[in-house]
Amino acid sequence: MKHATLTAATALAVFAGGWAAAQQSVTVNIGSSHPEANIWVYAMKNTFQPEVDRILAESGEYEVNWNEAYGGTLYKFTDTREVVMDGIVDVGMVGTVWEGSTMPLQNVTYFTPFATPDHKLIIEIFDELSEELPELRDSWAENNMVHLSSLITDSYDIYATFPVNTLDDLQNRKLNAPGTSANWLRGTGATPVDGALTTYYTNIQTGVTEGTLSFASGILPTRVYEVAPELTRVGIGSMYFGGIAANMDFFDGLPEPVQSAFRQAAQATSVAHGDYVEQLANRALDEMQEAGLTIHELPEAEKTAWVEGLPNIVEPWLEQTGEDGKVVLRAYFDALRERGVTPLRNWDEGL
Repeated sequence: MKHATLTAATALAVFAGGWAAAQQSVTVNIGSSHPEANIWVYAMKNTFQPEVDRILAESGEYEVNWNEAYGGTLYKFTDTREVVMDGIVDVGMVGTVWEGSTMPLQNVTYFTPFATPDHKLIIEIFDELSEELPELRDSWAENNMVHLSSLITDSYDIYATFPVNTLDDLQNRKLNAPGTSANWLRGTGATPVDGALTTYYTNIQTGVTEGTLSFASGILPTRVYEVAPELTRVGIGSMYFGGIAANMDFFDGLPEPVQSAFRQAAQATSVAHGDYVEQLANRALDEMQEAGLTIHELPEAEKTAWVEGLPNIVEPWLEQTGEDGKVVLRAYFDALRERGVTPLRNWDEGL
């Protein structure tokens, strides 16, 4: 079992006529597959780490020695679960969107599109459900991880080399649609191609695809708008992408005050993540338009046709996840409605 590395300070200092307690150092390996400017990483570096440091400094009993491996220096986007689960890093960004077979319950939002564009609401709901709903909490535990803070996207739209005025414009087009988001294109005539924010630019530039389903806060820092200068606002919705998680063996080996600092810092990270995504998404559209992006709105009739024309894409997910999936789906849609949201399609109907 892996435990936190504790190193006692080498000496005790005389202070105010007495002896100050030795401060213990906890070494934490933290990393991500994406760079620090990325929306899922920014708050790890700029909120989680300094907040842990601040909380621990109040008592002075412990301090953290951070070993950082951001920006894919240690692993790529396809390995986020394994790296945290196996303890290659102690804390990391885990993209459950790429884990449809191993962590399917976390992908409920990707099987229920057009639910809500409010990304802060998604953070609030999944911070709560990941802590309180046994099915979600146990899923993290079964993968030897502890969920700390929810990661989300702002609302998905289409960034492409062409505008979309009607669904006919999607016929025979190739669009990057990572993991389960490929389901959103079913019945539209478009062909989904797997990928990630780190691959979209090259995919479109080289003609592998003609665009992507994505979100403003992710497109701006990756400069995908340079090769996909036509944005069609569709409003597929905000998604729960994954979480900041700790290796469970590592977390269980931490002293209780450090565990508590992690938990408190995770709450602050959720707030900071939501604020950062909001700020970035708001300015992203302005900056991208200044750089040549053209924005189109998909007509409401076409959007309605898209939503109503989708097959029952949640059904295969329910077959895969069984009773646990039903519990998670009910809890998610109950949480939405309790917060005043009216999803454009009642994916929980009939449960």
